[in-house]
Amino acid sequence: MEKTFSQWKKQCLNKLDLSKKGSVDQDIEQVVSLLNSCEEFFTTSSCSGRIILIDGAADSCDVQKQNCVWLFVSHHKCTFDDLISGLSSSSGDAVLKFEPAVLHVQCRRLEDAQLLHSVAINSGFRNSGLTVGKTGKIISAVRSTHSLEVPLSHSGKLLVAHEYIHFLTQVANQKMDENLRRIHRFYQNLQSALSAERPHPPDLSCSQEIQDPQHTQEAERAEREEGEKEERNKTKAYQRRRRKQQRETDGNHDGGNSSPLELDDCVSLFT
Repeated sequence: MEKTFSQWKKQCLNKLDLSKKGSVDQDIEQVVSLLNSCEEFFTTSSCSGRIILIDGAADSCDVQKQNCVWLFVSHHKCTFDDLISGLSSSSGDAVLKFEPAVLHVQCRRLEDAQLLHSVAINSGFRNSGLTVGKTGKIISAVRSTHSLEVPLSHSGKLLVAHEYIHFLTQVANQKMDENLRRIHRFYQNLQSALSAERPHPPDLSCSQEIQDPQHTQEAERAEREEGEKEERNKTKAYQRRRRKQQRETDGNHDGGNSSPLELDDCVSLFT
């Protein structure tokens, strides 16, 4: 299972991005990078949230995006002029939609998926869930519920006043702001959860002394013996100088040339 998950992750991250945009949305890029940097996760699809205006066939109840013309799309906030410009190209049934951020994440273990699910719920993604496939794939879906879907035209004819489109522009932008706040909270909560799950490395400088007291005692004994050896060498050097000076004094006692003990000799005795 461990080898299979690693193979799935490698294949998924190496394949081409087949989305319309062809790359990860900027506002969710940090989250995707964090998840893909972990051994326990990899993302299979993502969207940071978007405001879209689509035009479906007239007299059709099918508003699925694959059967529609995209009149306007933005992963950021929109303006009144954006929507009016898109509506001017409508020849069918135009619908304004806000779709919140969504992430699909494959997880190594069920415990990893449960962790991600908990982080998502605590970050405001109330519609999140997880599934286990027949092949053993564990998928966690991070989703929210604050979506919007409003019909605006029929057979190319605008059904609402411009004042209402102004109002819908504000509503859609407010939902986008809340969406970005939830992404930010999710990123921060995920960082905290991963940090809590991974133990910090031990302080080797302290643990070595605790785990190996014999090694510490041997080091202290070696240091003490080295100090004692140095003191013995100093004593021997002092004794040699004293004998030399004594011989010189004995040989010159009639000449009155005897000299007192050098200051350096006295100092070395105490160092």
